[in-house]
Amino acid sequence: MAAAPVRPRALPGWRHVLDGGWDAVRNLTTSSPARFAVLVFVALILLFTALYSLPAAAADGQRTPLADALFTAVSTICVTGLATVDMYSHWSPLGHIITYIGVNVGALGVLTLASILGLVISKRLGLRAKLIAAGDSNPLRAHGGPVNEGQTVRLGEVGQLLSTVALSTLVIEAGLTVLLYPSLILAGIDPLVALWEAPYYAAMAFTNTGFVPNADGLVPFGDDYFLLTVLMIGVFLGSIGFPVIFTLWRHYWHVRRWSLHTKLTLITTVILFFAGAGVILLLEYNNPKTFGSLDAWDTTFQAFFLSAMTRSGGFSTIPIGDMHGSTLVVGSMLMFVGGGSASTAGGIKVTTLAVLALAVWSEAKGRPSVEAFGRRIPSDVQRVALSVVAWGATIVAISTVTIGQITQAPIEEVLFDVISGFATVGLSTGLTAELPDPAKYVLALTMFMGRIGTVTLAAAVAATSRSQLYSLPVERPIVG
Repeated sequence: MAAAPVRPRALPGWRHVLDGGWDAVRNLTTSSPARFAVLVFVALILLFTALYSLPAAAADGQRTPLADALFTAVSTICVTGLATVDMYSHWSPLGHIITYIGVNVGALGVLTLASILGLVISKRLGLRAKLIAAGDSNPLRAHGGPVNEGQTVRLGEVGQLLSTVALSTLVIEAGLTVLLYPSLILAGIDPLVALWEAPYYAAMAFTNTGFVPNADGLVPFGDDYFLLTVLMIGVFLGSIGFPVIFTLWRHYWHVRRWSLHTKLTLITTVILFFAGAGVILLLEYNNPKTFGSLDAWDTTFQAFFLSAMTRSGGFSTIPIGDMHGSTLVVGSMLMFVGGGSASTAGGIKVTTLAVLALAVWSEAKGRPSVEAFGRRIPSDVQRVALSVVAWGATIVAISTVTIGQITQAPIEEVLFDVISGFATVGLSTGLTAELPDPAKYVLALTMFMGRIGTVTLAAAVAATSRSQLYSLPVERPIVG
């Protein structure tokens, strides 16, 4: 009797391979949501680097050098606005479309974007995905341990928050486009060209990026106060943060029901806006290269516009490199603070500054706790605020020293551009466009760390969170 032929063992199909890949991704999101979010951001940067490297993305049909393609990808995904090439003339229409898509993807935020991908993977918004999304509105959720559910956005509201993120982005950019289009037409721009430039400007304003779709930037619109005001409104809405937009949408007339985060964000933003404009006006009113040739009304308006843009907007109607060194330092301070948490802005965030200011005030008054608007701010929030400032200052210092040593440029210009990159602002003294390749990589890394957030970066680096079941004896060192 003939033996039956031996059949070769079937190799696992593509379905098994894909299932294994999805399982690996689920395990990664479960073990470290913050690390998964960072990996998502890195993957996006690599993807857009490849897209910018395509010959079709460049206006001359040549492949863009790796350093410039990578820098542009980081600046786009991190919604920074700094560029090592002329963003108008270097890229083809395809390159501009890639930029437009990239800034809107980056504006969603690293943790919110990871949540949306997690939602696609799990087919529903589970607890882990909610924790990732909530972490974008409250960095404390990136760490282990109890977190007060009254802070910023409750877990049960995360699904609504994600809807707010998507809807607010579409609605606000559409509204800005409608407002900007007539101004572009009145400025002499072809109606068909304005159909592209209006949504481009709207996206760059709301995402706080600052790229411009024309050769001269905002210089031709320097006296168009309506257009500049619309851009300031777009920058403001993008910089206050999605949790604040969510709160205002639900309780816009009920101030008492606003969260402490919303109150601190709005109050600190307004204070910095007026204080920054006042200081810039005082320092630059007699500078013949900037405000010296303008009348009182123009000088005042441009001071407010520059104050708004240094917070993260990135637009400018004057050459930043022509400002006094003292003004560059003030601008660096404003950029380092940045905008609101879980927003398209960067920096250490206004709530971080507010918490530290309240802590200093409480210490000066001898109060046992830090309080604001009838609420007590716990010590762990204060520690996170200190950590954010310390990590941010360290990143800026190391990057400034490194780029300063590479370029041997004036240190105030290096510091300004480095903080502009760290805080994802996009204003430049002109130094960024002249950087050698090693300095481009350093500044690109600075932009990346500034965008993903120092707290998220620290949580991603830490493999596990360990609980300590004992406490050591107390001893007080001398401070101050």
